[in-house]
Order: sequence, then C-alpha cells, then structure tokens
Amino acid sequence: QVLLVESGGGLVQAGGSLRVSCAASGLTLLNYAMAWFRQVPGKEREFVGGIKWSSGREAYADGVKGRFTISRDGAKNTVYLQMNSLKPEDTAVYRCAARQFYISSAADAYDYWGQGTQVTVSS
Repeated sequence: QVLLVESGGGLVQAGGSLRVSCAASGLTLLNYAMAWFRQVPGKEREFVGGIKWSSGREAYADGVKGRFTISRDGAKNTVYLQMNSLKPEDTAVYRCAARQFYISSAADAYDYWGQGTQVTVSS
C-alpha cells in the first residue's frame, strides 16, 4: 500500500519560513518523481515544484523560484519543501504527489497523493 503523509504545516507571518515534509512508503522511490502541489478552495491544484528521486533534479513553478527549495532524504524516504520569504498568497493546502520517473506540472499525471497540510501566511 502506497502512503504519502505530509506534516509541518502551520501559521507563519509574511516574510517567514516554513518546512513541510512528505514521508513516503510502499514505493521504490528511485523509480519515482515527487512533487508538491497547492490548492485553495475554488481553485485547481497548482504545481509548486518537484524532484526526480534518482538524480535529484528539481523543477519549480515561476512564482516560487528562488524562495522554495525541494530536497529529499533517502534514509527517511522523505521529501521536503523549504519555503522562505513567504507571502499571504502562498496560503494553501500543500499536498505531495508521486509518479513514475519524470516530474510533471500536471496534477493528473500523478498516481499517488497525500492528504495535505495547511500552510497559512498572515500579512
């Protein structure tokens, strides 16, 4: 059974930092790309960024480049999203997702999803 479990969300002031985590189980992560998406009520899921597990190659949406960083820890089967210089418009439920091999910015391309963790940025 594949499980993706996010943690680390919370409330932070604008300009602050937060790190969210996604612990994966039931996958051979070397064959997968992991991504972060975010969603606010009434809007579609938005690609934030992703990492190809085997190579460590990263990709980011334009709106978060230079502020957000994705990393992975093979010993813990965990992917992280470090968010710096947070803005109120970053407020959303952040969800991790997994698909085989390559990063995609399309939510429909992902096979497995976590439940999400709420990130709220106050102004």
